[in-house]
Amino acid sequence: MNKLLIIYPKQDVKALVLAKKIAFDAKQKNVESQLLDDSQLATLDNAFATTTERVAVVGDVNVQSLSTFADKTTLVNADNLHQGNAYEAVLNQGISPIATHVTSNNQKPLSFVGITACPTGVAHTFMSAEALENIGKELGYQVKIETQGSVGAKNILTDDEIANADFVILATDIEVNADRFVGKKLYRTSTGQALKQTKQTFENAITQAVVHGGAGATTAKASTNKTEKTGFYKHLMTGVSFMLPIVVAGGLLIAMSFVFGIKAFEQEGSLAAVLMQTGKAAFTLMIPILSGYIAYSIADRAGLAAGLVGGLLASQLGAGFLGAIVSGFLAGYIALFLAKKLQLPQTLEALKPILIIPLLSSLAIGLLMFYVVGEPVAVLLKAMENFLTNLGTGNLVLLGAVLGAMMCVDMGGPINKAAYTFSVGLLTLDNPNQFPIAAAMAGGMVPAIGMGLATLLAKNKFNTDEQNAGKASVVLGLCFISEGAIPFPANDPSRVLPSCIIGGAVTGGLVGLMNMTLAAPHGGVFVLLIPNAINKPLLYLVAIAVGSVITGVMYAVMKPKMATIAQPV
Repeated sequence: MNKLLIIYPKQDVKALVLAKKIAFDAKQKNVESQLLDDSQLATLDNAFATTTERVAVVGDVNVQSLSTFADKTTLVNADNLHQGNAYEAVLNQGISPIATHVTSNNQKPLSFVGITACPTGVAHTFMSAEALENIGKELGYQVKIETQGSVGAKNILTDDEIANADFVILATDIEVNADRFVGKKLYRTSTGQALKQTKQTFENAITQAVVHGGAGATTAKASTNKTEKTGFYKHLMTGVSFMLPIVVAGGLLIAMSFVFGIKAFEQEGSLAAVLMQTGKAAFTLMIPILSGYIAYSIADRAGLAAGLVGGLLASQLGAGFLGAIVSGFLAGYIALFLAKKLQLPQTLEALKPILIIPLLSSLAIGLLMFYVVGEPVAVLLKAMENFLTNLGTGNLVLLGAVLGAMMCVDMGGPINKAAYTFSVGLLTLDNPNQFPIAAAMAGGMVPAIGMGLATLLAKNKFNTDEQNAGKASVVLGLCFISEGAIPFPANDPSRVLPSCIIGGAVTGGLVGLMNMTLAAPHGGVFVLLIPNAINKPLLYLVAIAVGSVITGVMYAVMKPKMATIAQPV
């Protein structure tokens, strides 16, 4: 009779359910199976271990403990088990190459270096780096991660560290320069993947990394679409990441001008007028920066000039942030096309990046903006502005609820960033609409505050680490850093996400119901310290509190109590 050993992580209920399904389906095929959690490996019957034909690993189990079974282990992909016979699905996956996970050829621990970078350069950048370093240490690897955040590069990799590394992991949601890693085995993924599926990230790096700059690099990059955000999203987020500091600074300067009175900036030469003019200058610069760095993400430095020119034309033609997005992509792909297809004599090749490509791409984008893109996009933006200005109370509630919910869906991911970018763009119009950013920021604070409240309301359902994470989450939430809640949906998405989305939608809807406006694009509750920045500050706090309490109570009720999982007999 064939034998199957199934190993799953202790305290992982979903993994246990899948393990039992595999065992049940194996029995239908006349296969004897034994289930063990990863803490019971030391008690494994040696006779069974030596005679078993296959070891199925379900969930995140330390691969070092499996070195004895390296030649017959399958790391189970749960997505393949929901249809047909689960045991047959395990067999069809084949043997997973885990033998190289423990040490490199010279019997030293595998060495990883990497870079993390997210659009805002705040939470995801540092949380994913910490996860990679901590989990890597647990797995017995040597790991050093450079963070490229909003304050610049930290924990910078040295040439020796890169040279001695076995693998490079780029967990980035924006474009970063990888020239340092030419010749190294490189794996690309997103910050979210590195944070939420850290062990799987190491597995993928070992099995899927390719030599950067080698013949297989292009193919490999194309094959990582499931884990690395590429194309439209990545290019847009690169532009947004460079735009955000300018928008935040400009918005806060404009809000500070209201300290002296709503109309105080109209007095020429006054401090309020200077603050207003400086803030508007930052907003004017935001459009070319957004466009320029979208183009930079697509075509590197060759696209920057045309992107900046196209963005400034978008601003002058009234096409605003929508025109900047369009011009950025056009400029980037035009420059990329010229860089790849334009063939020149060797003597003139040096002129391509500094003269020929910037000149031709800027000329092309200028003609396109004036004769094709500018006017239609300006009309569309004006129609959007008029539509939002004339919204009734019911529609404001609906829009606020949608924006608030979107901010809570993925907490710093593409849906969250889409809602925030839309709201910030409307704040930078000649006649700024300050309602969407009020709804977006209020809704974005709900998940982190709500998770913190849940850990206080139901302490017996959270372990010590989760309670500590809850305290930090409240502080981050008050600062409008939604990512503070990420540890909770990473472990329990089916309960956390509905709680957060409902709470965020309620908060956004209340902001619309009471027609609140906000002059600053960031700052969390601390924006209330600036007089007149929010038209109804106390009601704004009430809206945030109501949504946060709903989220906290819902999750506290839905989360099951901590209990020891009964071990299978």
